[in-house]
Amino acid sequence: MAGEMGPSHSDSEAVTEDTIAGHPVLENISSEPGIVEVELTASKERISLVPGIETDVYAYNGRVPGPLLEASEGDSVIIHFKNNLPEKTTVHWHGIHLPFVMDGSPFHPVEPGETFTYTFRIHEGTAGTYWYHPHPHHHTAWQVGMGLYGGIIIRDPDDPLPDTLTEHLLILSDNRFDEDGEIEFAEPGSRQERVDDMNGREGDVLFVNDGIMPELSIQSGETQRWRIVNASGARIYRLALDGHTFTHIGSDGGLFERPKEVDEIILSNGERAELLVHGTGDPGSEITLQDLPYDRYMPMFRPSNWDEKNDLLTLRYTDESSVQEPFEMPESLRKIPELNVDDVTETRVMRMSNGKINSKTMDMNRVDETAELGATEIWDIRNLVGMDHPFHLHGFQFQVIDRNGEPVSQRKWEDTVNVPGFESARFIVRYDNYPGKWMFHCHILDHEDQGMMGVLEVK
Repeated sequence: MAGEMGPSHSDSEAVTEDTIAGHPVLENISSEPGIVEVELTASKERISLVPGIETDVYAYNGRVPGPLLEASEGDSVIIHFKNNLPEKTTVHWHGIHLPFVMDGSPFHPVEPGETFTYTFRIHEGTAGTYWYHPHPHHHTAWQVGMGLYGGIIIRDPDDPLPDTLTEHLLILSDNRFDEDGEIEFAEPGSRQERVDDMNGREGDVLFVNDGIMPELSIQSGETQRWRIVNASGARIYRLALDGHTFTHIGSDGGLFERPKEVDEIILSNGERAELLVHGTGDPGSEITLQDLPYDRYMPMFRPSNWDEKNDLLTLRYTDESSVQEPFEMPESLRKIPELNVDDVTETRVMRMSNGKINSKTMDMNRVDETAELGATEIWDIRNLVGMDHPFHLHGFQFQVIDRNGEPVSQRKWEDTVNVPGFESARFIVRYDNYPGKWMFHCHILDHEDQGMMGVLEVK
């Protein structure tokens, strides 16, 4: 399977030839059990993103996306990071529960030519699909758009699903290119810049991992496990597979308590989903994973083609039927402890408007919210404008308890919640283990860079 979606790379790569879920994996240079020690370099490279054309990019270990970081619950992770870019950067481990100084937030930039070692322990109960990307102040959209993002898989030694299932990690992204094949950003003062400022920058070329319309194979009767990451700076995906349903088994923080059959998945910026795909088609047939129309935009800046479908990949059935043992879905995947509303000591209201949260733009020298370590609180996220805003909290996963006043039935761990225009969502969170200054922001990266972000200090 790996050969079908193998990534492009430069000659300066520093990863093994081993692949997991079709991705090259960062080499563990430690021989000690329970320690994952890797080397990661951000640098300017020239590689092929669009077939037949070379493009200047920013890349992790010479690859776009960067190589996969894999670890297990209980592991200690050590990442020796080097910044070979011509500008400062960070590495944010999106969704991972870790110490403040290791979060890769704008508070801890790594200057050009400098190194930094990220160290953290993977907590029990956090197995799932995550990702890493830069988070420098005012330059996140630029650096992610230039190619800096990669996947993370945290494994549970007692995973309830069999390891015999074929697994795919699908990192979704989009970009746009000029006539010379270089990555294109809007000219200052142009209408496109105004559109990008409002909507967030979208590209007209859609990638799954490093490929444009790549192909996966499946056997009739086979069940596969797909892990999907939305690494796009602004695009929200509405995913559907022709003639098939998904078994939705997990989100940002790993597996649900119970699986759920769905026809489609909406995945906002930064969110992840775990799905089971069942090969119910005929041998020799093929189907398409599509991004269906989804109106996330301010009406006056809505693209003319927003209501068109986009094809993402081809799923091709082999000529032979599967010899896989019939897959029986467990009724229960795991137990998720409920955060108790009776323990809540404060409710915080976050009003999201154009470029601002609670009528303020980001100030690195200001603390917007203060909380006590160990406290349990409710955050009430209110979207005051007519476009979607995905809200991301660093450091701590949460449980969404209601949307527009209607209780949410499926308990799950999340770190990003999308709030459509003029709607609201409430989540409950407990600040365990780690004090520090934690970012909260809209995960449309252009909005984040414009200042749609704040600081929560836990002490």
